[in-house]
Amino acid sequence: MQFFIDTANLDHIREAAELGILDGVTTNPSLMAKEGITGEKNILKHYRDICAIVGPGKDVSAEVISTDFKGMVAEGKKLAELHENIVVKIPMIKDGIKAIAHFSELDIKTNCTLVFSAGQAILAAKAGATYLSPFIGRVDDITWDGIALIKEINEIYSLQMYETAILAASIRTPLHIVQAAKAGADVVTCPLSAITGLLNHPLTDIGLEKFLADHKKANG
Repeated sequence: MQFFIDTANLDHIREAAELGILDGVTTNPSLMAKEGITGEKNILKHYRDICAIVGPGKDVSAEVISTDFKGMVAEGKKLAELHENIVVKIPMIKDGIKAIAHFSELDIKTNCTLVFSAGQAILAAKAGATYLSPFIGRVDDITWDGIALIKEINEIYSLQMYETAILAASIRTPLHIVQAAKAGADVVTCPLSAITGLLNHPLTDIGLEKFLADHKKANG
């Protein structure tokens, strides 16, 4: 399973990259706004900066703002021309499916976002989406089971031999990451805190403290 970081914060991206386990980045307009990145020129530069940090072969999802077919195609082409790492992020709407199919014919990678059902996942795969982003946390928020959705999509994709990668999004906790891996997600995208949270266990801390104490005794 691949690890993407879900942020527009360059420091967080650098820290994740330095861990040596980062496979890509996802962003969205809300994450850009959170970092104070506004204006088309600055946003495009920020995407290039992200691509420079992660290095070659690491996909970076850049989201379109338009909700009509022509607008999404125009924006998507401009984003794709920024850097070879860019994946065009498209919303799960009627014109979005049309745009994904169009980009698939042009060999432009896409990430279908805001997915909340298996039916939507089938449409995205049929259109040729590179990635599919089911939102685990937001599904949980409406008292449904986000991890069960990942399992359902994984079963369908396996049976139908769809090539679209399941990118589990809206990850809230380290436990979500583990559960998504068990459910068959190909990728998880999550904040830095969820990734580094996987490092933590009280028995690790206790064991390390004891080893260091014993080493100190043995070596005076």
